[in-house]
Amino acid sequence: MSKVVERFLKYVKYHTTSDENSNTFPSTEGQLIFARELAKELKELGLSEVEVDENGYVTALLPANTDKKIPTIGFIAHMDTSPDMCGKDVKPQIIENYDGNDIMLNKEKGIILSTSEFPELKNYIGKTLITTDGTTLLGADDKAGIAEIITAIEYLINHPEIEHGNVKIAFTPDEEIGRGVDKFNVKKFACDFAYTVDGGELGTIEYENFNAASAKIKIHGRNVHPGTAKGKMKNSILIGIELQNMLPELERPEHTEGYQGFYHLNNFQGTVEETSMYYIIRDFDKQAFSDKKEYIKSIVEALNKKYGEGTVELELKDQYYNMREVIEKHMHIVETAMEAMRSLGIEPKVVPIRGGTDGARLSFMGLPTPNLFTGGHNFHGKYEFIPIHAMEKAVEVIVKIVELYGKKG
Repeated sequence: MSKVVERFLKYVKYHTTSDENSNTFPSTEGQLIFARELAKELKELGLSEVEVDENGYVTALLPANTDKKIPTIGFIAHMDTSPDMCGKDVKPQIIENYDGNDIMLNKEKGIILSTSEFPELKNYIGKTLITTDGTTLLGADDKAGIAEIITAIEYLINHPEIEHGNVKIAFTPDEEIGRGVDKFNVKKFACDFAYTVDGGELGTIEYENFNAASAKIKIHGRNVHPGTAKGKMKNSILIGIELQNMLPELERPEHTEGYQGFYHLNNFQGTVEETSMYYIIRDFDKQAFSDKKEYIKSIVEALNKKYGEGTVELELKDQYYNMREVIEKHMHIVETAMEAMRSLGIEPKVVPIRGGTDGARLSFMGLPTPNLFTGGHNFHGKYEFIPIHAMEKAVEVIVKIVELYGKKG
């Protein structure tokens, strides 16, 4: 079994689900336990400046082995797993020489990883896959990224003939709940640029992501006995439904792909007296993003005009922005990653992230950070799987990027 696989199978045993309802940082104790174990491993490998800071960030340095002027490169992955699915007691299964048929994940519960629902499985006939047992997520998002980064660093340590500058690594908590770099010290990390290793299938590289905002809406109704409600009742649930129906039907996640943005009603709770709604608003294009926010404001204004001022309250907040506008000024970072992939026989796939990453926020904090593949599929759920050869290729890509910058120095 290759080193990257050994590490990954060890890491997924740690329960590191983040908790958006927690007020601590990191949000869960399990992430701190994992952070300390990673730091111990990095020290044993011989890395310098290994630290777990008071906020749970793990950082370390592989010092330069040449006097050549070479940029300092960072590689970043996150330690938490998504709260969307149980991440405790993960029991990975290894499917060797996959035959192209449906995979029985859990016979007792009848949970099947089906080729009709997940046709991309057919791309991995003859390969070895790691799957869940159908009761938890797997945790390749992003423990595969951690395993790949550490294994690549170990390779560089064992092959000093590869000239390189300073290489920094960082493992962050709470990415899955949007807090991953809230307390990250970019200045102390001291890199010229970085890569998050937090992407999907083999060959993908991402340097575009959504502009993102949240919209919290409160609707104040008036509850009156329905027998005497005429001209008096104001049903906040129905006003909420009216608001939803005023948004474009085709601009919902289930109708969009590629570069198309959306409004997503993520939560709806209501009574006649009061209703709360939570939306996320997404678009790649800055103007279209602004237009979407203005449109939801106009709906709220129209409903307040109709039902009375103060009926509908809107709290609109920007969350993150499309990192493309930062990365485009430093395209050598993307171009070098693509060169690394091609030199290893991997065809790069430049795709937009229909979401956000730590890298998007870091880019606007002064650290340009596109996103590299881990090799995984179907993150955040029980159908998650990762092909072993894709993990091994991710390790090779990281090493090759470092090597290419060493040669360019």
